Amino acid sequence: MLKVGVVFGGMSTEHDVSIVSGTSVIKNLDSAKYDIYPIYIDKTGNWYKYFDPDKKILSVGDSINVNEKIENVIEYLNGLDIIFPVLHGLYGEDGSIQGLFKLLKKPYVGCNILSSCVGMDKAYTKIVLDKAKINQAKYVYIRKYNEKYIYVDDEFNETILSLKEISEVISKKLGFPLFIKPSNSGSSVGVNKANNLEELENYIEYASKFDKKILIEEFINGHEVECAVLGNEDVKASCVGEILPAEEFYSFDAKYKNSNSALCIPAKLPESISNEIRHLAIKAFKAIDGKGLSRVDFFVDKNTSKIYLNEINTLPGFTSISMYPKLWEEAGISYSKLLDELIELGLHR
Repeated sequence: MLKVGVVFGGMSTEHDVSIVSGTSVIKNLDSAKYDIYPIYIDKTGNWYKYFDPDKKILSVGDSINVNEKIENVIEYLNGLDIIFPVLHGLYGEDGSIQGLFKLLKKPYVGCNILSSCVGMDKAYTKIVLDKAKINQAKYVYIRKYNEKYIYVDDEFNETILSLKEISEVISKKLGFPLFIKPSNSGSSVGVNKANNLEELENYIEYASKFDKKILIEEFINGHEVECAVLGNEDVKASCVGEILPAEEFYSFDAKYKNSNSALCIPAKLPESISNEIRHLAIKAFKAIDGKGLSRVDFFVDKNTSKIYLNEINTLPGFTSISMYPKLWEEAGISYSKLLDELIELGLHR
């Protein structure tokens, strides 16, 4: 049987979410078809063989019981036929581990090094999508520099400013309310909405704890919708699903801790809008040189129906409530069959 290594956990702020996604993938892989090798990476970067004969799907916050450390990671990976990384965030979704697999000449599931890097870094995703002429919210990209900040203008000219000064520049350019995001983070970790200068300053400082690069975007009063894409060259798009957050926006708690958040699949949108979103999802995926899978997130303005591309997630959540597998289930592809197709795409890339 094909030896499939499933890697989950990791050193990013999305470690706990990765545990849920990883154990969900392990549970749903066909054990009659694959010889499954679960691999857990702890928060400090140690690799372990993960044993759970019951194949329980863990929840956010659950602890992992491991008892056998992998001393020679390269040797262990070389014994596998293909690797399925289920690592969200830094070191797993940003091209780092994909580079390791490429050096080992090992097939792996999902996006390549380039698309993983670009998709993980929200600021550079914006730059590529600007070139592709895909509509996005207005934004400002800044970097933290010691205790000051670097303002990067539209032509990549840089100005070093204090927190107060850079907040004033941003507010004049974009107005309020604003969303502040660490450029390299996911699951809405470090994301906040600012309604005034004081909040903007506080939230920029908070976001800088997660990444030295920070993205500030104008607020779009829109439906938050998502589309799944699947393929290498012949890419297909799912129907569109809508997020119905239980809080003001789809924060980490709203995603994983508030059971009142819901998904609407398919989204209640005009067919023409849904078709345009599906077209843009494939276009954006190809623009970043995506391979295998991604989930592409959009806003549809509630007043004008104008479409704004929000983010590309090159390694979307695979929990039981995650939009990516749910969208393909709507298309008649079960979770297990979806995993089969992703493994085939990885082998034949």
